Amino acid sequence: MLKWLRQLGGRKATAAAPRGRLLVVRGKYDAAQTTHENRRHWAQADHLSADAAMGADVRRVLRSRARYEVANNSYAKGIVATLANYVVGTGPRLQMLTDDPEANRLIEQEFSRWAKSIALPHKLRTMRVAQCESGECFGLLTSNPRIAAPVQLDLRLIEADQVATPFGALPPEERAVDGIVFDGFGNPVAYYVLRRHPGDPRAWRAGPDAYDLMPIESVVHLFRAERPGQSRGIPEITSSLSLFATLRRYTLAVLGAAEQAALPSGVIYTDAPADAEAAGVEPMDTVEMDRGTWMTMPYGWKIGQVKAEQPTTVYGDFKHEVINEIARCLNMPFNIAAGNSSGYNYASGRLDHQAFFKAIRIDQHYLGDMVLDRLLKSWLDEAVLIEGYLPQWLRQLGVDLPHQWFWDGFEHVDPQKEAGAQATRLQSNTTTLAAEFAKAGLDWESELRQRAREVALMRELGLTTATAAPATPPTADEPQEEDDDVTEDVDAHARA
Repeated sequence: MLKWLRQLGGRKATAAAPRGRLLVVRGKYDAAQTTHENRRHWAQADHLSADAAMGADVRRVLRSRARYEVANNSYAKGIVATLANYVVGTGPRLQMLTDDPEANRLIEQEFSRWAKSIALPHKLRTMRVAQCESGECFGLLTSNPRIAAPVQLDLRLIEADQVATPFGALPPEERAVDGIVFDGFGNPVAYYVLRRHPGDPRAWRAGPDAYDLMPIESVVHLFRAERPGQSRGIPEITSSLSLFATLRRYTLAVLGAAEQAALPSGVIYTDAPADAEAAGVEPMDTVEMDRGTWMTMPYGWKIGQVKAEQPTTVYGDFKHEVINEIARCLNMPFNIAAGNSSGYNYASGRLDHQAFFKAIRIDQHYLGDMVLDRLLKSWLDEAVLIEGYLPQWLRQLGVDLPHQWFWDGFEHVDPQKEAGAQATRLQSNTTTLAAEFAKAGLDWESELRQRAREVALMRELGLTTATAAPATPPTADEPQEEDDDVTEDVDAHARA
């Protein structure tokens, strides 16, 4: 009866289907199924929002553990420092793109002078380290009379712990997420900044009211949002924190086992049955033995030395895989994370570095948008107030001048090949001098002016400028050099 009803219902539902046949397709995802085998694996999965999942208590624990690993794990310390060095390098350089060359030169020169006086490259590296280690970093735009420049704007860095909502400080109608006040459209408008770090032993003296409400115009907040609606950052090495701990524990365990096996220790044992009589040696007794001596054992007992079986043959492979997994969350190749390119050749090194360099360029662009453009705007707003400092046509608040930022270029492991490729691109008009100089982190106008001065001086001194012909690619009849044979420069590039 039930079978007949199911068939009847199927015919009614598919009256328009050919031959009255119903095809039922049931689709499902294995990852959405909760089984006995995967129940524990997905036990911590939740449906929390970004701000709820990354609450103040969670971020505080992640920051403390990430800082601990960076302070005590040499690989964590090197990976974070290397990432900051690659992103920031010796610091950004400003190029103005207005139609007034003299104004461009003046602004570039004075901004560089101001940046050097506040140690801007060093502060940018600190911010990038804090973003990787703590998830975010804050900078306060303040006035500093000790700055040796006409514009006395300064960037004072504070840790993420110092931006928090004090108890009872927020009116009920306002919305805040751990120290950041948002308007009705979701835009940050102000920040609660504690006057002392919560971990400072002197913080309790200031009392609960020791905070400042800073407007958005005075605060630079550097972090990367990984989820929509995310307001605060978590450490970039969060997913690899347990791997850092595993690496250290395994290394200490291998070292302890190797040291124990290397000591002049042994085990006293007997072949006699358990109920047989043997000379008096009590179980678990210890016998002292001088170094370089032989000793006689009681009747029926023998001595055997502990075998030195550590480190095992898989110790190096284990470290290799763990470091490789750690570096993956930062888009960093293994040879840069480990500081070891012994297993690389030229081709594999270039391939691994392409994705890493792309991530570096994205980081530099983001740093320019979030920090450098804010600094330039604030610097211009103060510079226009100084009489006679900038050209008259620039003296207006809030002016948005076209510009771009240059960063350190990436050195090629084979300069001759790169020079040949560069000459080919210029001859075929597929690139420009501005683009080629920008890859090296240089301003093409400044470099050409410098080159013109050098050529003029060489002519004045009677020196000749020998122009070398660019290297041409080999023809089909000529033997070509195999990329896999070039290995000597990859180590130096990874340690740059």
